[in-house]
Amino acid sequence: MNLLIEHNRSLKAFNTFALDACAAHFTEAQDDQAVLDALAEGRRLGVPLLILGGGSNLVLTGNVDALVLRMHSRGIRIIEDDGERVVIEAEAGEPWHPFVVHSLALGLSGLENLSLIPGTVGAAPIQNVGAYGVEIKDVFAGLTALDRETGDVVELDLQACEFGYRDSLFKRQTGRYIILRVRFLLQRTADLKLEYGPLRQWLQQHGIQSPTAMDVSRAVCAIRSEKLPDPQVLGNAGSFFKNPLVPQALADALRVRYPDLVAFSQGSGQVKLAAGWLIERAGWKGYRKGDAGVHRLQALVLVNYGQASGQQILQLAREIQTDIAERFGVCLEIEPNVI
Repeated sequence: MNLLIEHNRSLKAFNTFALDACAAHFTEAQDDQAVLDALAEGRRLGVPLLILGGGSNLVLTGNVDALVLRMHSRGIRIIEDDGERVVIEAEAGEPWHPFVVHSLALGLSGLENLSLIPGTVGAAPIQNVGAYGVEIKDVFAGLTALDRETGDVVELDLQACEFGYRDSLFKRQTGRYIILRVRFLLQRTADLKLEYGPLRQWLQQHGIQSPTAMDVSRAVCAIRSEKLPDPQVLGNAGSFFKNPLVPQALADALRVRYPDLVAFSQGSGQVKLAAGWLIERAGWKGYRKGDAGVHRLQALVLVNYGQASGQQILQLAREIQTDIAERFGVCLEIEPNVI
């Protein structure tokens, strides 16, 4: 075993909230064998194994009494190519946005709406990451994972992953699977998703009448950069709450009280509300308590102004949840994983 095990390692540099917590034990995996070695080492140490990707969907509320395994594997390859449809595979440790940029440079379309999302390839299926009208499930072609219950390396297809809104098999069976590599089905002829209003508006403002996939990526990057804080400048984990699904009757009642309610029908009597609108309407946008706050430009993003602890971020989130439930009768669900 060639693992380098560090003890009492600060995780501040490995989570985008920049929360200062320590791992009792820490190591990195460059390949599948290192993952297996880390599992064995965790058993030897008698501690759980916590998988860490880019740390962009994580709230650390204290020190972590575990062996933290940071997925650091690299590699991108074409698996299938019929001239139009291409299956591209990336190792779990590949940073997400550079992977998107690489796929676009190859002339492949499908991931452009998911540009500039922080994190790693291996973490993307866990949340069924989505933005601007596209989710991972829409371009998913399968993945390879280690099943910790059986010790087997398994292949999981779209159906097996049970994707839902910011949800998947991997969230419902937390800790069972370690994702090793992911495959995506992309196209050489772009089938652009331009339904998102600000995306169309940005393209129009820049005089782009016949956009390419690269144009869409540039638009998404510009919109995200304008609305969302850079984690390297201001600690955050992106959208902190899921957009809630509510019954049609509740949405109708809210629309009577708030004609400007932002809501989207999902069929089957359900409506998706914009969590950011609810939080902003309740007056939380720009709120700050110590170094924990709500971003001044995007109410859906909680931020660390420097020295906030994970407990302080979580307490602020709980206060917002309570207020939204009392005002609107809507329960907000936290999107990042709380450790």
